[in-house]
Amino acid sequence: MYKIFGIFSIFFLASCATAPPSSPNNLCGIFDEYPRWYRASVATEEKWGLLPEVGLSFIFRESSFQSDAKPPRYYFLGFIPWGRTSSAYGYAQITDQAWQDYTDDTGSSWFKRRNDFEDAMDFIGWYNDRTNRVLGINKNDAYNLYLVYYEGLGGYRTGNWRTNEDVKRYAREVQERTAYYGEQLSSCRSSLKSYPWQIF
Repeated sequence: MYKIFGIFSIFFLASCATAPPSSPNNLCGIFDEYPRWYRASVATEEKWGLLPEVGLSFIFRESSFQSDAKPPRYYFLGFIPWGRTSSAYGYAQITDQAWQDYTDDTGSSWFKRRNDFEDAMDFIGWYNDRTNRVLGINKNDAYNLYLVYYEGLGGYRTGNWRTNEDVKRYAREVQERTAYYGEQLSSCRSSLKSYPWQIF
């Protein structure tokens, strides 16, 4: 009975919205504040080869660590709310179609949620792994990985991003954040603790 209650308590607490980290520019601080995020990052690295600093840089760029982030609304006639610019949702701003592709390919959909950090990291790991297999882009190449993530495989192949200064700027920001997140992590990784009974 207690075991069942404990399992449901974990699912309930994990489903609660998690506030963005108080120090989003400090990866060591992020993992210290949310040990569960560190465990998820390690698991994704082992499964997909996704460096924690790459995954969290993607999430910062996409949602600023807002679990329920959505694209802005667009307005009919300039003032009537008329839906959103895309179906993207959650930490990694995953569209409905991309999420469907992910769950179809991995065979996992039960209990998976775009507003769950662990699931968002797993999605990014899967997406970048596919990018690596299809396009041969190195899993350490945050700049080009993000270009593919933003443009899609087909969009990246067309090369239209080469003349899109905004998209290239986003990718540079991800690349720069990945670099200093990586430096921070190398200085504290040995001291990070991961206890299985910690929920957050």
